[in-house]
Amino acid sequence: LMRPYIQTTKYKGTGYYFYDLNAKANYTFSDKDRIFLSGYFGRDVFTFKNKEIEFAIPWGNSTATVRWNHLFNNKLFMNVNSVYNDYNFEFDATQQDFNIKFYSGIRDYNLKTDFNYYAHIKHEIKFGMDYTYHIFTPSNITGSSGDVEFDPSRIEKKYGQEAGVYLQDKYTVNKKLELNGGIRASYFEALGPYKKILYNYSGFPSDSIVYGKNEHIKSYHGIEPRLLFKYSIGQHSSIKGSFNLSKQYIHLVASNGTTLPTDIWVPSSGKVKPQIGYQYSVGFFRNFLNDKLETSVEIYYKDLRNQIEYKEGYTPSPNEDLEESFVFGTGNSKGVELYINKASGRFTGWISYTLSFTNRVFTDLNDGKTFPYRYDRRHNISVVASYKLNEHWTLAAVFVYQTGIAYTLPVGKYFIESSIITEYGDVNGYRMAPYNRADLSLTFEGRKRKFIRDGWNFSIYNVYSRQNPYFIYNSYDGEFLNDPVITVQAKQVSLFPIIPSVTWNFKF
Repeated sequence: LMRPYIQTTKYKGTGYYFYDLNAKANYTFSDKDRIFLSGYFGRDVFTFKNKEIEFAIPWGNSTATVRWNHLFNNKLFMNVNSVYNDYNFEFDATQQDFNIKFYSGIRDYNLKTDFNYYAHIKHEIKFGMDYTYHIFTPSNITGSSGDVEFDPSRIEKKYGQEAGVYLQDKYTVNKKLELNGGIRASYFEALGPYKKILYNYSGFPSDSIVYGKNEHIKSYHGIEPRLLFKYSIGQHSSIKGSFNLSKQYIHLVASNGTTLPTDIWVPSSGKVKPQIGYQYSVGFFRNFLNDKLETSVEIYYKDLRNQIEYKEGYTPSPNEDLEESFVFGTGNSKGVELYINKASGRFTGWISYTLSFTNRVFTDLNDGKTFPYRYDRRHNISVVASYKLNEHWTLAAVFVYQTGIAYTLPVGKYFIESSIITEYGDVNGYRMAPYNRADLSLTFEGRKRKFIRDGWNFSIYNVYSRQNPYFIYNSYDGEFLNDPVITVQAKQVSLFPIIPSVTWNFKF
């Protein structure tokens, strides 16, 4: 699909395509009962090839949801959701005579029930429960080097179940003060089948423990309180503040040594503790022009515990015990958010700007010194504008800017005793170029006919054809076994220059 826009002689064989399928249906059984069905299936595939390296990165997500709405009376309302979700990611790379294949995924089966109870004019109460069964494939790796193949005999999977109950009350104290307090009790259990490797003091495998299907391995639980307040100052201004404590039992682990999207999801276990976050925020909100223009300024701070990263210099390999590749530390995030929104009139739109600092401190990384998180976006700007020309035509524009992601750059390679040793610089001490682009669109909405309403959208993606970095790879000039000096050069690969498109949509 994208080859006409990104194809060059230098990168012949490079391409990108995607497809999405959405389906929705609903049925009203009575005045008090409705059923909603929805499904989504999407797949993206990126391929890259030049004279030095070639790889393919397919990833996709599938979801199916059944939702039941039930109205008990004019004070009590219920939502029941049953959700299936499956995400997977693959990476297949070949460089000279070396090949590596990487697969990761997570599959969830979720059941959630939520109640809204309007007990009193001053009290809006929400409560509910949820349950999720997780199936993880954190990292399955196969590879080959020449005639030697590395292929694990089985795909390592991990299993877990998660549950929670919650209660919250939105309480209008008086005309000026509004409180919203809540509490959630959560539980997570790691389950078999699983083979746990035991290590001796020298760090070598010494024994193992085998857990059967659905056998208990490790469990965690916790209480998660939250409190929000809103205090009105006059008719158009208010101050809002919040505090919440959260526990996260599944973790996103990012590989700082590469800019490729190879992040994986792993569950809590005996070694991997739940992540804990304490978040505080306060903001000032002010409306102008008879509430047509909304503005706000918010500051926030997050204290993060039990954060997870790969060990310094980590390289994925077949038959590895993934948990032995992790190190643990703390982190924090702080920043300020500015927001302006015009939601009515022919001209609408909003502008947001966030200045944030997200850092990590790990005893076993970066000599114990603070380093930025991979997804620390120091500056984040979004501008959205829409102008309704008439009843049928609307002109819109979007601009986004983000600081580039942080990553760890190799600064040298050495050939010592038949082994290639890589030396890295400071952890996440380098950044990719900032991401920015502008989009334009013109939308036509047709008149509603008896059974159908259709429309057209004409758009231009990345109007000024910004070469935003998709990833960076290292190019080596020379051969490790034959040349005394190897020149290493970081090269950027970009996707999606200016792309025009035409879309026809219809509803019936």
